[in-house]
Amino acid sequence: MSSESETLNGARTTNSLLILLTASTGCTLTVLDTNIVAVVLPTIARNFNATFAEIEWVISTYVLSFASLLLPAGAIADRFGRKRIFLGGIAIFTLASLLCGIAPTARDLYLARVLQGVGAAFLLAPALAIIGHTFHTESERNRAWAIWGGMMGLTMVLAPVAGGVITYALGWRWGFLINLPVCALLAIAVICFVDESRDEAARRLDPAGIVFFTATMFGLTWGLINGQSHGWSSPSALIGFAAGSGALIAFIIAERSQERPMLDLGLFAIPRFVGAVLAMFAYAACAQVMASLLPLFLQNGLGNGALRAGLLMLPFALAMLSFPYIGRRLGQKLGSDRILPLGLLLVALGSMVTAFGAYNSWQDTVLAGMLILGSGGGLLNGETQKAIMSSVPRGRAGMASGISTTARFSGILLGFATLSGILATAVRNTLEATVCSTMALHCETSGFADAVVAGDLEKAVQGLAEPQRSSALAQAMQAYSHGFSVALTISAIAAAFSAIAILVLMHGKSAKTSSDQVPR
Repeated sequence: MSSESETLNGARTTNSLLILLTASTGCTLTVLDTNIVAVVLPTIARNFNATFAEIEWVISTYVLSFASLLLPAGAIADRFGRKRIFLGGIAIFTLASLLCGIAPTARDLYLARVLQGVGAAFLLAPALAIIGHTFHTESERNRAWAIWGGMMGLTMVLAPVAGGVITYALGWRWGFLINLPVCALLAIAVICFVDESRDEAARRLDPAGIVFFTATMFGLTWGLINGQSHGWSSPSALIGFAAGSGALIAFIIAERSQERPMLDLGLFAIPRFVGAVLAMFAYAACAQVMASLLPLFLQNGLGNGALRAGLLMLPFALAMLSFPYIGRRLGQKLGSDRILPLGLLLVALGSMVTAFGAYNSWQDTVLAGMLILGSGGGLLNGETQKAIMSSVPRGRAGMASGISTTARFSGILLGFATLSGILATAVRNTLEATVCSTMALHCETSGFADAVVAGDLEKAVQGLAEPQRSSALAQAMQAYSHGFSVALTISAIAAAFSAIAILVLMHGKSAKTSSDQVPR
């Protein structure tokens, strides 16, 4: 009898591990794709002769649809079956990856990225729900999430290198096409190992909330991207900001008028919860977003190829991977109210060091700053989720988890759009004051500034004869570095102010109010 029991337990453990690995692989696909694309973006810009706004949309459309659909994707998976929705997400992600890989223009690429973001949301949400459903005891869940976190962290380390190798050996299109065989194997694993599950008491869908939240994010992103390309007071930018603000007001009204909304605004009456969500947003907007921005600078500002840029991302990625473990040890002595501000101050310091290195084009200083920046990000990575979940009653854990994930990807989206806009504006201003004036180039009519901002330096100096060509190329790279330095400085200031705000929110007298007293 004992032998039979041990056999059953062993089989259950093996099956649970296979389920965990399958679901975790689905989650890592979303990270892998994002970080590979960040490395291949300059190559895409040159291949398509794309503007910087088009390059921004390649990242932003994916994150926009991803962030907007995470909360409803979780509700849909709970209601209609997690395995079924997981397989649907794989199918959408596979089709979108194919469309990205064969896209004939930059516009076709970023439109396909919208669909890929949809697939990513319907990959990640059911995968997380499957893990939560499979592991019940606290020790099982701690072990499962540790393995999941290790796989996500390892993917973050390997993705930039993979992006560089793929671009160097096969071309940028394989950055998307590589997903096809991976998705096929993942679908087989889901069919073989994952059982169907659903929540009979799943919350109903919230169409108004979904539409207004998506409109909010799209409007603000539209304003930020068009602001840098057409001017911050241009009609297209102002319309975007106005539409986004109006949609935000409509979203708040829609959520307050429902009995079971997608987002319970009553949670934001808890100062500790607000501080933890702010920490997640600031972490994503100031640290995690650098996984997309740093490869652009390493190539366009410092002149590295895609392969070398991918390898140079290792200090940042390894720090992001290792420091969550240091954060867990710190957590034995310090609370989230101390670790979160500390992590953001490290992010601010790392951003300033990197900005100093970028301004002077000192690669070693840049790498040192990236290490510090990644260390702060690593401290925040695990602690933000923990702080959010510990700030609310158990009955609100599902919604708090959804808010946490949405805050993360909203931070990446708005952080990328904002910092990219600052970068583009600063680069153009620097070029106007240097290259365009000293060499009598008409930046606007020649497209010189636009090409530099987009990272297509070959196009920028096309038609110039030596020695003017070499001088213009050197000054263009310096201008890009100066622009990136300005963006990093703004990011550092935002991280530092966020650290102060979180300290106040999580240390104030009202912050100690029991989370069970949430207004309903």
